[in-house]
This record gives sequence, C-alpha cells and structure tokens, in this order.
Amino acid sequence: MAKAAEIFVGTLVQAGVKRVYGVAGDSLNGITEAIRAQDGIEWMMVRHEEVAAFAAGAEAAMTGELTVCAGSCGPGNLHLINGLHDCHRSRLPVLAIAAQVPSAEVGTGYFQETKPEHLFQTCSDFCEVVTQVEQIPRVLAIAMRTAIAKRCVAVVVIPGDVLTRECSSKAIALGLDGPAESVLPPPRALQAAVELLNGTKKVTILAGAGCANARAEVLALAEVLQAPMVVALRGKEYLEYDNPYFVGLNGLIGMTSGHRAVMQCDTLLMLGTDFPYSQFYPEDAKVIQVDIRGEQIGRRTKVDVGLIGDVKYTLRAMTSMLKKKKSGHLEDSVKAFKKVRKELDDRAVVGKEKVVHPQYLTKLVSDTAAKDAVFLCDTGTPTTWAARYLAMNGRRRLLGSFSHGTMANALPQAIGVQASSGKRQVVALCGDGGLSMLMGDLLTLRQQRLPVKVVVYNNGALAFVEQEMKAAGIDMYGTEFVPQNFAKIGEAVGIRSWRVDKPEQVGAALAEAFAHDGPALIDVAVARQELSLPPMISAAQAVGFNLYMVKAMLHGNGTDVLDMAKTNLWR
Repeated sequence: MAKAAEIFVGTLVQAGVKRVYGVAGDSLNGITEAIRAQDGIEWMMVRHEEVAAFAAGAEAAMTGELTVCAGSCGPGNLHLINGLHDCHRSRLPVLAIAAQVPSAEVGTGYFQETKPEHLFQTCSDFCEVVTQVEQIPRVLAIAMRTAIAKRCVAVVVIPGDVLTRECSSKAIALGLDGPAESVLPPPRALQAAVELLNGTKKVTILAGAGCANARAEVLALAEVLQAPMVVALRGKEYLEYDNPYFVGLNGLIGMTSGHRAVMQCDTLLMLGTDFPYSQFYPEDAKVIQVDIRGEQIGRRTKVDVGLIGDVKYTLRAMTSMLKKKKSGHLEDSVKAFKKVRKELDDRAVVGKEKVVHPQYLTKLVSDTAAKDAVFLCDTGTPTTWAARYLAMNGRRRLLGSFSHGTMANALPQAIGVQASSGKRQVVALCGDGGLSMLMGDLLTLRQQRLPVKVVVYNNGALAFVEQEMKAAGIDMYGTEFVPQNFAKIGEAVGIRSWRVDKPEQVGAALAEAFAHDGPALIDVAVARQELSLPPMISAAQAVGFNLYMVKAMLHGNGTDVLDMAKTNLWR
C-alpha cells in the first residue's frame, strides 16, 4: 500500500496540477515528500502563505486550469486566507490544502490548533475535513470538481498524521473538463429583452470579465444597437483595444465619457459584469443584465430583464432578432471619449516641474513592454494608472485585485503568472505601500529564477488613502512613509535594480530592466500629490476637498496645497 500523501499527490497530478505553492511545515511533510518523489509536479516555495494563495490564483487566471496552494497547521494555513478571498471574489479555480494538528489532538487546544473548517467558510464554496485515509481520493476529487465547475475556491482540511498513514485506495481521475460553455436563458426571457431593446432609442453597453470569450459577439451587438460600450476594469483587457464603440471605464477610476454614456442612456445592457458601485448606475434607465451566475443579477441596481446565461451564446441567440438602430448616442459618446483620451494623454508627459508623474511612467511602461506582456497592478493608484494608460492589444493581459481590492497583490500574483508562463514578460506595477507589505517574496524571484520586472511607484505614502482623506475633508494622518530606496533593497537580495529620480531617466531604466535576463526592480520616485479624480464628484466630496485645503493652510501644510497648484493637479 502507498502512503496517503502519495495518493493525494497522485490525484493532483491526474487532475493536471503542475505545482503547489506554499511554505513547508511539519504538518505538510507528507505532501512535500510525496511531491519530491513524484514526476510532473513541483513544490513552489514562497516566503509567505498569503503569497502562495495569490500566486495560485494568478496562475489559474492565466491558464483557466485548477491550481493549488498549501499551508501548514494553524498560522500557516491562516496566512492563506486573504489571498484565497481574492481568488474567491475573482471566481478562480483554486484548491487550498489546509493542514491540521495531529488528529488525536484536535479539540484539546493543542499547539497551533485552530478550526480551519470554520475559518475558511467565507472564502470558499467547499470546505471539508478529512479524518480517515480512505476519504482522501473521493473528498479531494469532490473538492477539485467543485473548484473547476463553479470556478471557486475549495479547501481540504487534513491532519498531518493522516497524510503519513497507509492507504489502500488509489489516485483517481476527475472525469471532468471544465464548466459548461453554453448556457442559454429561457426563450421567453430572451424575447422580453429583444422587445425592450427594439423599443429603446439610446442603449449603452456595460461589459465586464464575463465577455472574455465573447469579444466578437459583443462588438457585433454594439454595431446593431449603435451602442457605446463602457467597460468594467476586469473587462479592459478583452474589449478596450481596436473597439470603435469603446468610450471608457466607469466608476472610481473611470472616465467622464464612460460615466456620461451610462447616465444618458435609455437602456443599460449589462454583459458579464458585477460592477459594484451603485452610485454610478442610472436611476431612470431600463436595465437588462446577462450573467451566467443568476445570483448576481439585480444586486447592484434594479433590473427590468435578467438573463441567466453565458454572454457568448446568449448574444448569438439574441442579436439576430434585434433591429438595426440609428441614433446619435454612439457618435456623441465617442466624441466625448476622444476628448477625455486626449486630456489624459496630455498629462502623460514631462512637466516643467521636472518630477516624474505616474501617468508618464505608466505610459512609458506600456510603450516599452512586450506586445504579449502580462501586467499585474497593486490596488490603489497603480490600478488607476494601469486602467488609464496601459494599452491592451488582445495579446497582453492585465490582472489585479479588482474585486477584493487588497493591498500587496501585484508581486505575489506576478510569481504565479511567471511560474506558469515560461519566458513571457511579466511586469508588476507595485505601490510602495503594497510592495513593502509582502516584500519578503522579492527573495522568491531570485530563488526561483523568475524574471519578473517590478516597477515601484514610490510616492512615499499611501497615496490613494490620502485622496480618500482629502475627499472626506480630513487631514492626512498615518499615511506617510520615511524615504525609502527600494533599489538598494533589491540589490541586497540579489536582484538587478535601478533608482529613478528624474523624468529623463525613466525610459532608459525601463528599457535596460525589461531587457535584463532575470528579475529586475525599477524604483521610481513619483509625484505624491497626483490626484486621480473619479468621473463624478459629489457635492460632499467637493466640500471635502475644499475643507482639506483650508485645514492644510491653517495647520501649516500650505506647501502641500501650493505643490498641487503648481503641478496643475486639481484639473
């Protein structure tokens, strides 16, 4: 008979799993030993279990395949939780192995004992405890099938001693090859949507990540409806490029043109998006929502017609029944977008004040990166600049923590992307706050020989939080960092690094770093007071900004306000 851990790992291999991300620990000894002895799978050592979960999720996002992370008992598997929440919110097929204390000690308050079967409930669709070796193949297979079919996180909790016992069962194949591709709404619901669209003058499309495999169908629909297309951030990489109907993003990091197209329509057609900000939806328009997950329909705004189905096949069934529209709505929206696009591009330059603006940095990153580069952006201002200045082309990818919104995601996700993508160029756009939170895994880049390019937006603060404080009319507090040269840290851990303080240094540093055959870090000192205003500012926010400026002057921070005025940031 084989050890239970060998059966466990053999089942992973039969499911096509190539690597397991984690930090070794005694309760995982059975797993790591079985991986060591098994061909076709490797243990991907990182320096923090949170990184393991992020990396597994990013690999799943790139490949569409099941991925695996693991944590040893107690603190080890608890560290997985934040990364797993991100995977769960992004609907990624990830299996987490949560080791438990010895089975005879469960319930005694043993060293490092927790209740992982409870702790992982909120970030998984499946979480079960294995207590007997004969459970392993069946429970593990159910967990993996659940992760694949529902595109979710599944957790298997198992005491370390169970993994080292003899097991008479054999590794099993899943007999499953992904979720269903074609799901159609009922004919009556389709007809209701068609009648509403045919009777509407101005239609705007709001499209998200659910359109990933339906680009041709979405563009064909936009042509028939003559509808401007507003894209949620997770849909940018699929729909922004070569799209004559694209008029920008909406939301906190969106554009006035996108917001305008949404607010001025008679009917909003939501395609594969769970865009979360209710204040950016129109109040009086009719709404049609298409989503393969019926539970998401109507939870952000009222919906007149809900269609449970995948976007691709639903649009194929619906478009032929629609009447070709004639409306100036598309033309007006495109004109507004071109104006906004020019204004944004005009800001991505070297200003008279000779500081590096993050817009300029991001534009050069986009221009310098490979045509099939994968970009990872930290939550906060790097996401804002990525949304506005990274050019997609159908070959590039853009990943981030766009649903969970956690800090420190870019570097860990870059690890998973690079590990699974060979020599493809991977670029992590990191905030100085985000990078410093999980900075230990710069060591992973070197140890695993992962040629990730890390671009640091070093503005010396939690800049996005500061903007939120200004909007609320309160003083900035608890957000400033002491000056830090991340290039020296990179060099200390054996990574080729560049420090950039002047605009004229940016292009050469990026070119050298991106051409370097190995991991590279470019630490760029960017302007701190660079506002990224949303497309719609409420009266309360306007009052808050003005109140902040008055307080700054009264409290002796007048130079802060003057710097904003000099660099024309309040525009």
